[in-house]
Amino acid sequence: MQKRSHIFFIGTFVLLFLFGISILSLSNTERKKKDELYQKIELFSSALGIIDSDYVEEVSYKDLIYGALKGMLSSLDAHSQFLDPESYNELKVDTEGQFGGLGLEITIKEGLLTVVTPIEDTPAWKAGIKPNDRIVKIDGQLTRNITLNDAVKKLRGKPGTEVSITIFREAENKILDFKLTRDIIKLKDIKEAKILEDNIGYIRLVEFRENTPEQLEEALKKLKEQGLSGLILDLRNNPGGLLEVAVKVAGKFIEKGKLIVSTKGKKQSQNISLFSKEKEPILDIPMVVLVNQGSASGSEIVAACLQDYKRAIILGEKTFGKGSVQTVFPLSDGSALRLTTSKYFTPNGRIIHNEGVMPDIIVESNKETAQQVSEKKPQDIFEQLEEKSVNLEEKMDYKEDIQLQRALDLLKAINIYQKRK
Repeated sequence: MQKRSHIFFIGTFVLLFLFGISILSLSNTERKKKDELYQKIELFSSALGIIDSDYVEEVSYKDLIYGALKGMLSSLDAHSQFLDPESYNELKVDTEGQFGGLGLEITIKEGLLTVVTPIEDTPAWKAGIKPNDRIVKIDGQLTRNITLNDAVKKLRGKPGTEVSITIFREAENKILDFKLTRDIIKLKDIKEAKILEDNIGYIRLVEFRENTPEQLEEALKKLKEQGLSGLILDLRNNPGGLLEVAVKVAGKFIEKGKLIVSTKGKKQSQNISLFSKEKEPILDIPMVVLVNQGSASGSEIVAACLQDYKRAIILGEKTFGKGSVQTVFPLSDGSALRLTTSKYFTPNGRIIHNEGVMPDIIVESNKETAQQVSEKKPQDIFEQLEEKSVNLEEKMDYKEDIQLQRALDLLKAINIYQKRK
């Protein structure tokens, strides 16, 4: 009992110190809110003391606090999470642009582990995994209630090692099994840049990273030298990346000084408006931007901006709808909080998060698949894992790409109309 009281006292003291501010300086509303907070802190400390003294096995204070932090962050939204030191180091590895894994951008959506997009030319891409596939098993273990952090740990590993995953594809009402070999995932910014037909250029942008603006500028320069008369910017399966880079990319195609995106959060400091700073933007070349369900975050910012200013025609499928900003707050022991701090808004004030960007012209990538509507609820899939099949997607060239062909035809028509006019 004495030990429990000791733990209770220490826990309460530490937490009051962390959250404590002068009560005298608060308004009545703020004071009531803080009083409620202190009461709940006492509740937490009491629970901590009971677990420490009465739980059947010894548990370290570190494990208890880490577990509490994981639960607290996961209760906020799908993108906020507590990162232990190992996970925080893995997050920093991501920014270096190379790691061992499958090449999947994932999130938690409707309580299920969901593919945002496979990264091009990675094991996941080559196997035919698609945006919005639900990962229901990893190495035979159900992913029910799995955290994003734990999923990343399971999917990543030493290059050359194998991992089995089972996915539920709602659009086709199928369970699919994949056995993938991990590889070094090297993130590239611009996958392809070339003239397709009738001086119409094509640029596939797969990630927004530090060198993207320079690579895009170089690609545009080469296309101009070849007589560029129209541009297709392909942002399909682009999961996003650095916000400031997405702003620079959008700024290459709109007038200097125009609002590109704004963020709004709880604090005044989180309310930011970002404007185009490009000195010589490209304004006279007609554009089509290709998007699909795998277009998320930064790619949605670019598409929405060009759509709001009527600078480009957006063609394809409704985008993913990941329009929130996560800020990483390092903690003293090497762990960190990855916290959603604000949301994106387009120049016209549209919200992107959970809404996505609706194309001006909707073109499904696969008409047959689009017509198949599953009657299953996503959460029911864990009770229906007996049926299994495998369906791998073959890579198509651009002449067999329905969305790209529609974009080509559209730009050809615009060029013909402008010449006649």
